[in-house]
Amino acid sequence: MPHLSVVVPVKNEAGNIAPLVAEIEAACAGLAFELIYVDDGSTDATPAALAAARAGRPWLRVLRHARSGGQSAAVRSGVRAARGTVIATLDGDGQNDPAFIPILLAGLEAAGPGAGLAQGQRRGRKDGRFKMLQSRIANGVRGRILKDSTRDTGCGLKVFRRAVYLRLPYFDALHRFMPALVAREGFAVVHRDVVDRPRLTGVSNYGLFDRLWVGLLDLAGVWWLIRRKRADPRPEEIAIPAGAPADQDVGC
Repeated sequence: MPHLSVVVPVKNEAGNIAPLVAEIEAACAGLAFELIYVDDGSTDATPAALAAARAGRPWLRVLRHARSGGQSAAVRSGVRAARGTVIATLDGDGQNDPAFIPILLAGLEAAGPGAGLAQGQRRGRKDGRFKMLQSRIANGVRGRILKDSTRDTGCGLKVFRRAVYLRLPYFDALHRFMPALVAREGFAVVHRDVVDRPRLTGVSNYGLFDRLWVGLLDLAGVWWLIRRKRADPRPEEIAIPAGAPADQDVGC
């Protein structure tokens, strides 16, 4: 059984499959891992590229959505299918360098069981000026409202405990609010700087409304969830008093 499951959501990334799979294989060579690609309704040659990549790689699994559900839905499908207790995610366009997966994993494990997420934060971003402006505005507004102490929640490089993720409320764009929601569950968030790089091939599947205006609605919802959080009671089972008669089995 793998300890680490690497989940990669993709949509129309045929040209990026082979090089990124090879990089993930090299980065995780010393780990007990599996790699799960989630094809989120691609209409290009992504399915064929994934089929070719699976040759000789029994640790590579492929899931497919018949129609696109979005990045958060693809990540959720991968996490639910994962066999590892720890999950790593990264974007399928090649901008996230898999070499940082072991670094994030080490950061999470060094922080102990009280840490639920190791969040990558990009340095030297290679996005265009307009895209960076969108992200800067979105991150600034989010940080002021949620106070999640995270400079860059949009970075796809994350390593987290599967059990913690499954406790989070699911909604579209969940992946952009994970630091705040992990903290809401009482777990610490570890941050590590990662180096951004240009996309290998193709074009982004996301635009202005995906990053900014729709995100404001999600932000309001996350703010409400955090304010409504209450401490979870910890029930203690009452033991049978010493000397009390044991329960008798009742036959049919």
